[in-house]
Formats: sequence, structure tokens, C-alpha cells
Amino acid sequence: MKDTLRIVFMGTPDFAVATLDALVTSGYNVVGVITAPDKPAGRGRKLNESAVKKYAKDKGLKIMQPTNLKSEDFIHELKSLNANLQVVVAFRMLPEVVWAMPQYGTFNLHASLLPQYRGAAPIHWAIINGESTTGVTTFFIDEKIDTGAIIDWKDISIDDDETVGSLHDKLMTLGSELVIDTVKLIESGNVTTTIQPKIADLKTAYKLNKENCKIDWNDSLDNIYNKIRGLNPFPSAWSELHNNDIISSVKLFDIEKMYEAHTHENGTIIIDSKEMKVAAKGGYINIKELQLPGKRKMDVKSLLNGFEFSKDAKLC
Repeated sequence: MKDTLRIVFMGTPDFAVATLDALVTSGYNVVGVITAPDKPAGRGRKLNESAVKKYAKDKGLKIMQPTNLKSEDFIHELKSLNANLQVVVAFRMLPEVVWAMPQYGTFNLHASLLPQYRGAAPIHWAIINGESTTGVTTFFIDEKIDTGAIIDWKDISIDDDETVGSLHDKLMTLGSELVIDTVKLIESGNVTTTIQPKIADLKTAYKLNKENCKIDWNDSLDNIYNKIRGLNPFPSAWSELHNNDIISSVKLFDIEKMYEAHTHENGTIIIDSKEMKVAAKGGYINIKELQLPGKRKMDVKSLLNGFEFSKDAKLC
């Protein structure tokens, strides 16, 4: 059936490229690739192509970049591809006229073990919430977000020092493998689905913004640690630095946590032997890498060679 499958792939970021590559290298007939329109970026506002578009161009695949997924022109062009399966990875919400079009349906790869962590940032929130396990799920798309019938899933453990960057790459690879497994099930006609169970303690992968990426130094040591690594390296946790009557925003990256009794006020910065520790409940966050406004990301040892903290410096 591999020869009769005609697949349209939809995706935009790097996370989606691994799956598209897996489909292509496995010999599947990808008849079209749908990705986001080019966007201006950088100081010169040069149009930037998505990672999926760059890959598709390199492989000579047909590319479509609709701004309106309901437009008559786009729907007509999509129908003309005669696809009988659509695979979606890290793309936007689809209208029913699109996801209901192919004979074998439209399935999505989501970077969590559904129904937990439906939403925009499942990898981040799994770490932020201190989970020890996460995974990837394929499901048939329906009219709501991430609620469709589950086809298959794979789980993976989250290391104690995992960052969103390292977990992203693991799930990217795991997800590409799961998509191939799912396509094989569809090929063989052996697909069985499971309706997502109703769970009382349902956790949501809310969209990240400046407000929910800010560190509260009155939170627990573990929660602060999890939040910083769950946002490292993107979009990054941040905090206000109060130093010599100047308030500025700093981004926080590589850290360690240290359980230790102390009497410092939460958020107090302690500079000791080229180390920068920040007091929290029950210990310290040892900051190893950060970024000051208008500066490049740097390790703390390099920062302390040319930057001076006042005795009452704090992160708030």
C-alpha cells in the first residue's frame, strides 16, 4: 500500500523536519508540503523561510504556504493533490474542510502523552511541572484542539537535569519514529483508536508569554529549578535584577540547585569564589549561565570578570 499512499505533510518548525525526513527517507510519496508563510526577521526584516520549507525545497517537494486555510484557492489546490492521508506536526489548527478531506484521515503528532498537556507548549510544561515521564502521541484530528482519538504513543523518561532543549530533541526523534509506525498501521489497515479518557487532574500546556516565564523567588527551590530548566534555552526564564538602584531584566539558562539552610531573603544574590548563588526556600539556585540586556549569553565566571554586583543585589 506504500505505493498507493499519497501524503500531504503539514508543519513549520525544526521539530517537524525530522518527521518529514523520516517519511521521505522511508520511501513514502509526499505529494505536498504545507507550511507557514515566510516571515520578516532580523534587523533587515529579510523574509525568513520555515525549517520545513527549507527542507522541502532541498528535496524538490511541492510547497504550499496559505495564509487562509479556508480560502477557495487553497482548498482547490489541496484537492488537486489527490492525497489520501495528511500528517500534521507542529502546525496550526485546521478547519474541518481540510482535516476531513483525505480518505484515510488526518493525524497529528503531539509532544505529550495525551490527554495530558494539550496545547501549545507541552514539552516546556512537562519539565516546569516536574514530571518524570512524558512522550509523544499520534491521534486523528477532530474539531477541537488535541482531543481526537488516539492511534499510538511512545513514552520517555525525563532526566532530573533535563532542559527543554534536550527533551525537544529526544521527542523530535521519538516522534518521527512514532509517525512512521502510525503510517504503517494505516497502510496495513490495522488501525485501532482509543477515545481520550476523562481525567480529573488534567494539565494544560498553556501558551508561553513574558508573564508566565518570570521567576517568582518566593516559590519553592524545586519549582524555581524546574521552571528555569523548562524554559532553557527557549524562550528562557527571566527575572528583574535590582543592582545599585538600577532595575534590568536578565535571562537565566544553565543552573544547579543546592539544598542548604540559610537566613537570606529570597532572591538575594551571593557572589562567592566566582559563583553566583540566589537564595530561595531551603537552598540556593547556582546560576552558571545568564544574559544581561543587550549582551550575549555568557557563563557567570566570564560575567564576574567585568560586572560588579552590589552587596544588596537581588533578583525579583
